[in-house]
Amino acid sequence: MRVDAPSVLLIYTGGTIGMIENPETGALENFNFDHLLKHVPELKRFNYRISSYQFNPPLDSSDMEPVYWAKLVKIINYNYDDFDGFVILHGTDTMAYTASALSFMLENLSKPVILTGSQLPIGTLRTDGKENLITAIEIAAAKHPDGTAIVPEVCIFFENHLMRGNRTTKINAENFNAFRSFNYPPLARVGIHIKYEPNLIRKPDPNKPLKPHYLFDTNVVILTLFPGIQEEIVTSLLHVPGLKAVVLKTFGSGNAPQKEWFIRQLKEATERGIIIVNITQCSSGAVEMERYETGMHLLEAGVISGYDSTPECAITKLMFLLGHELPNKEIRNKMNSCLIGEITKS
Repeated sequence: MRVDAPSVLLIYTGGTIGMIENPETGALENFNFDHLLKHVPELKRFNYRISSYQFNPPLDSSDMEPVYWAKLVKIINYNYDDFDGFVILHGTDTMAYTASALSFMLENLSKPVILTGSQLPIGTLRTDGKENLITAIEIAAAKHPDGTAIVPEVCIFFENHLMRGNRTTKINAENFNAFRSFNYPPLARVGIHIKYEPNLIRKPDPNKPLKPHYLFDTNVVILTLFPGIQEEIVTSLLHVPGLKAVVLKTFGSGNAPQKEWFIRQLKEATERGIIIVNITQCSSGAVEMERYETGMHLLEAGVISGYDSTPECAITKLMFLLGHELPNKEIRNKMNSCLIGEITKS
């Protein structure tokens, strides 16, 4: 292997991709990543230095929470100077939340952090895990001729699409195309070749040092509106002790019921300092509160626009900003700002 061979750190958190079937019991078991080359011999054809770090015990992605996001940031920060890129193997259920959170926590990131996983264990015959893993490693190691990373972002790679992590959501529980980025085009498409989209990829300053963040505040909630929602439920939710922020999933382009009690409850909550961010329930599209009278009433009540943010991104961005104990006004301003490509502002 060449001394200047690309280097990639694999971080296995858990999930389906890291499982093999016990031939005696038929049960799925986590396999040891020290034996990675045995199960994915194709990796030997890479002229890369591939190292691995394994969560012990492996974590089911439904148990993922901010303490583990902080652990991932610590691992990346500790190894940042020793590797060209990082691949995080993660269960699919909460992968979009983790990708969104890491995008805010890894300030000045100038190297690829690629999350991937699979719908079938890597040891099964028709697994999608091998292709996802192999391609994620190739993307994590990819550089321009000047030595800078081609994709210096937190991304999700799944089923031939490389997507910005904080734009991505899980859309399918059983097909291989499990993730979609509805409001931002893929950063790369994979066929015979990997076709990158340079104009869509962020271009950070590689001379700025990585600035890791570890703080989160989870006193947040998502409130999804529906026809017939009851006043008592909304009232009790907005008065939960310690509540600091709400992601309000509204209809269409940001519309909500015009009942007097509903607008009054929102206004009183914002006056108490609770930050309410409006995002659409629709898979694609953005909130435009100035478009209809119903949206204007929300604006007058102090609700702020989440533009075209995914639910995963809106909730993790709020948790991140609240964790740093910023003034309420600054948090509102930052929620209305595009920090790292997470929203599109007209």
